Amino acid sequence: MSATSGKPRRPDTQGRPRTGSRVAAIQALFQSELTGETAETVIDQFVRHRIGPDAGGYEDGRVPLADVPLFAELARGVARQSESLDAIIAGHLAKDWTVARIDPVLRALLRAAAFELSSGSEPPARVVINEYMDIAHGFFSGDEPRFANGVLDAMARSLRADEFRR
Repeated sequence: MSATSGKPRRPDTQGRPRTGSRVAAIQALFQSELTGETAETVIDQFVRHRIGPDAGGYEDGRVPLADVPLFAELARGVARQSESLDAIIAGHLAKDWTVARIDPVLRALLRAAAFELSSGSEPPARVVINEYMDIAHGFFSGDEPRFANGVLDAMARSLRADEFRR
């Protein structure tokens, strides 16, 4: 699986800073994995140069509208819990798949979603799935969103089973 361009098409985030935070977190997690830079270093770079209305647009790898505290929480949380998050993801993959085999952008997306789903009851699981699916469609045009949907749904039903019994 591979990202179509490595940069998301402009998702509809008008008035949606939480979605922007998730996009920025995925980009930051990808950058951190690719370069070996710490989460704190990448968070600082994003806050100073890649987030905000003066930062440019998505096509330049920037995020014009983002809730910075949520962005930082996601990036830090995934960095701190990457092993346990990978175990959660691995538990919802087909037997012939490993987390390492997943495209690195998609891996960052799944890790961020796993962090949100495993960190409490807010936002609701269905909101988490919808948010990350919107983002997946912004990053990918192939089968990756369908793959992500299956993993996200399985993780949500496992981690937040009570929400699906209602």
